[in-house]
Amino acid sequence: MAGRIPRNFIDDLIARTDIVDFIDSRVKLKKKGKDYRACCPFHNGNNNSSFSVSADKQFYHCFNCGASGNVLTFIMEYDGIEFVDAIETLAEQLSIEVPREETGTGNSPQSDYVDRKDLYQLMADITIFYQQQLRQHKNSQQVINYLKGRGLSGETVKRFKIGYAPDGWDELRKRFAISAELEKQLIDTGMLIAKEKSGSYDRFRDRLMFPIYDRRGRVIGFGGRVLANEEPKYLNSPETPLFHKGKELYGLYQVKQAYKEIPRILVVEGYMDVVALAQFDIDYAVASLGTSTTADHIHILFRHSSEVVCCFDGDKAGRDAAWRALENALPYIQDGRTLRFMFLADGEDPDSLVQKVGKQDFELLIEQAQPLSDFLFQHLLSQVDMGNRDNKAKLAQLAIPLISKLPESVFRQMMKERLIILLGVDEDGLKKLLPDAKKIEQKNKKQKVTPMRLAVSLLLQHPSIAYGLPEFPEFKELNLPGITLLNSLLEICRITPNINTGVLLEHWRERPEYKQLTKLAAWQNDVNEEKYEAVFLDILENFLNLHISNKIEFLKQKERAGRILSSEETLQLFSLLREQKQN
Repeated sequence: MAGRIPRNFIDDLIARTDIVDFIDSRVKLKKKGKDYRACCPFHNGNNNSSFSVSADKQFYHCFNCGASGNVLTFIMEYDGIEFVDAIETLAEQLSIEVPREETGTGNSPQSDYVDRKDLYQLMADITIFYQQQLRQHKNSQQVINYLKGRGLSGETVKRFKIGYAPDGWDELRKRFAISAELEKQLIDTGMLIAKEKSGSYDRFRDRLMFPIYDRRGRVIGFGGRVLANEEPKYLNSPETPLFHKGKELYGLYQVKQAYKEIPRILVVEGYMDVVALAQFDIDYAVASLGTSTTADHIHILFRHSSEVVCCFDGDKAGRDAAWRALENALPYIQDGRTLRFMFLADGEDPDSLVQKVGKQDFELLIEQAQPLSDFLFQHLLSQVDMGNRDNKAKLAQLAIPLISKLPESVFRQMMKERLIILLGVDEDGLKKLLPDAKKIEQKNKKQKVTPMRLAVSLLLQHPSIAYGLPEFPEFKELNLPGITLLNSLLEICRITPNINTGVLLEHWRERPEYKQLTKLAAWQNDVNEEKYEAVFLDILENFLNLHISNKIEFLKQKERAGRILSSEETLQLFSLLREQKQN
């Protein structure tokens, strides 16, 4: 059944889950003071106490990489799944059915999701249909001969559940679109294309079909390859409620099935490359889905392995794609993580090369892949004539913004030192070449402490301090940055007993403020915990006093402008002045 997940169900689900117990089942925690600590599962550092989990706040935070959130965020990041899947995972663990409502009353975008179980089942059924067509269709022998000609065994074809889309315009439609609702679902999943006026037709025709799995092993889309020299050679499923190609990697599910701990991941460009490499027992390859390697891809890859090798064509297009991947990867390169680049000779792809040289020599080429640092400086030096002294500043201008994207680490320091050596200067010389170098690097400045930021931080970390407080209509008249957000937080906290940080943050998941609120929930605001409430109430009182002062100034300015105050305004002014004096 389609419908929204009720807001109160999401809140209750988080409240009923002990984040400490849940995370401890995935990452072993040790008690340290009030909180629990562990080595962060979201980066490859070796600090076994940087990852903190608070039972009181139902919130986790890593002091090194900044990962933080509630139990749903943890599931999404740790399992690499989306919001609705995280809700279903948690509900499943608690043996609770996820309710749906036909119409939602809340404004929370994250509750506005359809139930996708039917779509996943439909995609699974289509996968079986394509597999059957591979064996039973009139073109079966031709397709099987093609697969054999590519060197693929029946076992490999079965492992990747490769199938065949028949050559008719409505073969899939006739088999599955037996009602208007099912036809709509097939259009929603990208398997049918709607005609302009009415009706639909099959998207994939006369193609070898590669099912694309999400990290939970569910089919979310397909890649179709032509059997002859037609264009386009590859056709992918479009963006759908299930499939987001910039966030998915073909073959990752199979790699996860093959390894408990994945030692290395090789990123290639095509489905056939992944399958052909697996045929030669190089079973750690994945493919991007018709897109460049995105930041989401890099994040996912490093979640599963600390060593990633990206394989590209050696021509200009391949090197440009590699450079885009490098730029996307820089924020994720931490100590203990390795990214390298493997470039192939003209006319070669991993499929053809592994057929020629075999597993051993192919893996030797992987071992010789170019480290990120070498590729970065090689690329920059190709744009600068270092024989010209004036170009040193240009190299610094190109390199420093890139190095500044790297998290604070030994690797970042090594990259900076390598730049200094290339320039033939010391740190002072670097500053002279580029006076704002230091400014570029300081991207993680400590946040300025303002009363508003402090108030929001205190409220997020201890929502109970606002329970039972009255409404403050005066705040709606204040023109202060962040006052609307503070009001929204107060509105929830003052009427919700026992609310914790994890539940409170969930109300903002799909809103622009979510990222900043998550940072403030983990912010070290240097306020003694015993004084949280007193400091918070003092800030609210100061805001009320500011409102009084603004009102008084408005009425006095009216008088100074020669306008006569009404009797009501005169009484209001005396009342405000008396209140200001008392305060």
